Amino acid sequence: MSTKLSDTAREKGIKYFLISYADLFGVQRAKLVPAAAIDGMAKNGAGFAGFATWLDMTPADPDLFAVPDPDTLIQLPWRREVGWLAADPWMNGKPVAHAPRNVLKRKIAEAAGAGLTMKTGVECEFFLLTEDGREVCDTADRQTKPCYDQQALMRRYDVISELCDAMLELGWQPYQNDHEDANGQFEMNWQFDEALVTADRHAFFKYMARSIAEKHGLRATFMPKPFISLTGSGCHVHVSLWKGERNLFEDEGGELGVSELGYHFLGGVINSADALAAILNPSVNSYKRINAPRTISGATWAPNSVTYTGNNRTHLIRIPEAGRFELRLADGAANPYLLQAAVLSAGLDGLSNKRDPGKRLDINMYTEGHTVTSAKRLPMNLLDALRALEHSSVLRDHLGEFVPAYLKLKHEEWNDYARHLTQWERDNTLDC
Repeated sequence: MSTKLSDTAREKGIKYFLISYADLFGVQRAKLVPAAAIDGMAKNGAGFAGFATWLDMTPADPDLFAVPDPDTLIQLPWRREVGWLAADPWMNGKPVAHAPRNVLKRKIAEAAGAGLTMKTGVECEFFLLTEDGREVCDTADRQTKPCYDQQALMRRYDVISELCDAMLELGWQPYQNDHEDANGQFEMNWQFDEALVTADRHAFFKYMARSIAEKHGLRATFMPKPFISLTGSGCHVHVSLWKGERNLFEDEGGELGVSELGYHFLGGVINSADALAAILNPSVNSYKRINAPRTISGATWAPNSVTYTGNNRTHLIRIPEAGRFELRLADGAANPYLLQAAVLSAGLDGLSNKRDPGKRLDINMYTEGHTVTSAKRLPMNLLDALRALEHSSVLRDHLGEFVPAYLKLKHEEWNDYARHLTQWERDNTLDC
C-alpha cells in the first residue's frame, strides 16, 4: 500500500504542496494546497480553468484537474515547508491529449511497448541579471571571452553553490557548473536519466533557478537571446536509447562507436529538424540565437544548418563519444516535456523508416558552411518553423492532437508579434 501524501507531509514537515503543470508555452501553473487537503487532491486533482492558461481550450470548457504524480515530490530545499509535485492535466475523466506531460508519457509508453527507453541529459544555460532584467548582474563581468572565467564564476558562488547544493540534496548527481560563453551566463549539469525524469527535473530546475536568484536579489532568465551581441542560451540534449541495461546506440564496430540503429534514430531527427525547430525553438526570440551573426566572443555556438558530425560543436548534432549524440538545436525557451516528446517522436520515426542521416561532415560549419549546398537550413523565424511543423506528417502522426493545438496558439503569438511596431522600423522607414 502506497504512503499517503499527508503522511509524507507529517514525516517531512511539509505544510503546503505546489501542484504544478506546464502548459503549451512551458509556463508552470500551480495551486498551493495545504497538507490537510492533499489526499483529496491526490485522488481527484486540483481544479483549474484551462482557458486561463496556454492550452487550447475555451471559457465554456469544464474544469481541468491537475492530478499530481506522487513519485515526483520535491521538498523545496530553500523553503522546506513546501513540496512540489508535477501533475497531469485531466478533463472529463481522461487525460488532456495535448497537455505536454501527457504527450510525453504517451510517447514513452509507445516506445516501452517496443521494449525501448530513451535516456537524456540536458544542459541548461541561463543568465543572471539585475532584478529589473535589463543588465547582466555582475558589472565586472566584461571579458570578450568570458567562458569558464574563474573570477566571474566565483563572484556568483552564492547563487551557483546554493543551486548545486540543492541538486545534491535531491539526488540528481550534479557534476559540474561553469560560467558560459556570454557575460553573466552560466550552465549547470546533472546526471542523465529516463526522459520523463529528465523533463520533470528540467521543469523544476527552471523554477528553482529563478527562485534562488530572486532570493539573492537577482533575476535568472532562460530567454534564448537576451542580448544581441552576446552568445544565446541553448539547451543541448544528449540522447541514447536503451533496452533494459543495454545502450542500443553503442557499438564498438560502428562509425564513431554508434550502432546502425543509433544512426537511424539520428536520421529521424535530421529528417524532421526544421519542424522540430517549432517546438525546440518556440519563441520569436529563439531565431535570434540560431541564425545569429558572430558574437563578441567570436562564435554563436548555435547551429544554422541541418548537419551532423563527430566531436565538433559547429553542427546541429555532434557525436562526442560512443553510444550517444548531442542535439544542439533546443534553446532555453524549450518546454521541458515537449522537447523530450518531439525528439523521441522523430527518433522513433527514424527507426521505423530506417532513416539515413547521410554523410557525416567534419568541417567547421561557421567558416566553411557556405560550401555545403545539399544541407537543409534551419528556419529563419518562428513563422517558417510553424509552417514546417504544419507540413510534417511525421510529427503530426506521432504527436497527435498536440500539433493543431500548439499551432493554433503559436500562430496567434506570431500575429501578435507581427502587429508590434519596432523602433528599427521607425528608424529605417520613417522617411521612405
